[in-house]
Amino acid sequence: MIVQNQGYQKSIYLSSSNTVVSGMYEWSNGVVEFFKLRAANDNLSEENTSLKNQVIKLQNQLETMNPEAKDSIRFRIPPEMEYQFISAKVISCTTNKIQNYITLNKGAIDGIKPDMGVVSDEGVVGIIKNVSRRFSVVIPLLNPKIEISCKFRRNNYSGGLLWSGEDYRYANLTDIARHVEFSHGDTLITSGLTSTFPEGVPVGTVEEFKIKESDAYYQIKVKLAVNFRTLSHVKVIDYLNYNEQKGLEKKSEEQ
Repeated sequence: MIVQNQGYQKSIYLSSSNTVVSGMYEWSNGVVEFFKLRAANDNLSEENTSLKNQVIKLQNQLETMNPEAKDSIRFRIPPEMEYQFISAKVISCTTNKIQNYITLNKGAIDGIKPDMGVVSDEGVVGIIKNVSRRFSVVIPLLNPKIEISCKFRRNNYSGGLLWSGEDYRYANLTDIARHVEFSHGDTLITSGLTSTFPEGVPVGTVEEFKIKESDAYYQIKVKLAVNFRTLSHVKVIDYLNYNEQKGLEKKSEEQ
């Protein structure tokens, strides 16, 4: 009755009500926008992957063009460069265990297979281990079960990258002899010596290194390019000639 009959009290009530209602609308819109933003990020990841596949195809064609060659072989792409990406979303990821794993929302129906390499926009993530119809599990760099072949960008000396099981931000580079020249901050990329990753994908940078008088190899600490604590979207590498290469290598080993 006071609010209805007194102008001042009525104005105060309406003002307070509008404040509460506007706050609720703002909160509601924020929730809606949050879920819209997640959907937008997923769509952007898909579009980015599609564009990346087109860029790779065009780059391969441009780099292999030879004006003096016949038309039949003018666009012949080297087999190790024939690959494409499959976008996927991270739905589970651990970083605080000795053997960490990542689960993706893509599986066999999307073309995912075991032993495929996984990368993000920052660099190397890991390798596909197990695949079901709709999901797949990745062994990331944060797992001592895998070792990634990488090399220094500036001099091509290669070694193996292995996680020590301590800090999710760092791993160790092995098999770098004492005569190799490098310095703090040097970039490491994939070597291309395996069928899992093409050459040139960022792996990390040299954080620190040391060597004793009696040692033949450096102890090198590498800061990983990927922040696994914030990883949300990845790209799975589909190397189109994987089966042919592996089949030939297996046949050679058996002979």
